[in-house]
Amino acid sequence: MCFQEGEKVNKRQMFRASGVRFMVIAAVSGFLFCAKHKEATVQVKTPSVATDRLDRAEAYYSLHPAFEKAFRFLRENATADMKPGRYEIGGDRLFGLSSKDPGKKKSEAKLEAHRKYIDIQYVIAGTETMGWKPADACMVQDAAYDSTKDIGFFKDEPQEWIRVPAGSFIIFFPKDSHAPMVGEGVIHKAVVKVAVE
Repeated sequence: MCFQEGEKVNKRQMFRASGVRFMVIAAVSGFLFCAKHKEATVQVKTPSVATDRLDRAEAYYSLHPAFEKAFRFLRENATADMKPGRYEIGGDRLFGLSSKDPGKKKSEAKLEAHRKYIDIQYVIAGTETMGWKPADACMVQDAAYDSTKDIGFFKDEPQEWIRVPAGSFIIFFPKDSHAPMVGEGVIHKAVVKVAVE
């Protein structure tokens, strides 16, 4: 609301003019805040798995009492000359597995889940892409859970695909079903199995 010079203005008109300006400023500020908040919310849409480089593994020690020992094993043994097979670290409660196999296509990879062990999967050479979906969201069983091998398979499609380059690891807890070994060429990797309890 505008006022001409010399025009008599009563208090009610001034209050209305101030109120309109305040409402416009508040509406614009609210819109900008909501737009920024919405943008920030979109940026944090990621799966709930930990993935990082091995040289930053110390940040994950607090997740499990055996993680420090597990990551030390990877630092000392997961090198280019690591041969496929099982590696003893702490009996059946903590051990390593190494493989060196051709990568699969996404259509060939099956979601698997464990109940007794946490997987720390570390890529030594190559680039692996791993499918992920919450285990409790998997609906179509492919093979029933085998307690002796601690593994069950699902026909569900992964919810996310996570790229893990050489020198990086990913941690899968029992709540995480995962479809490993997707990639081109040979993937050389080490997996440390950590007993949950």
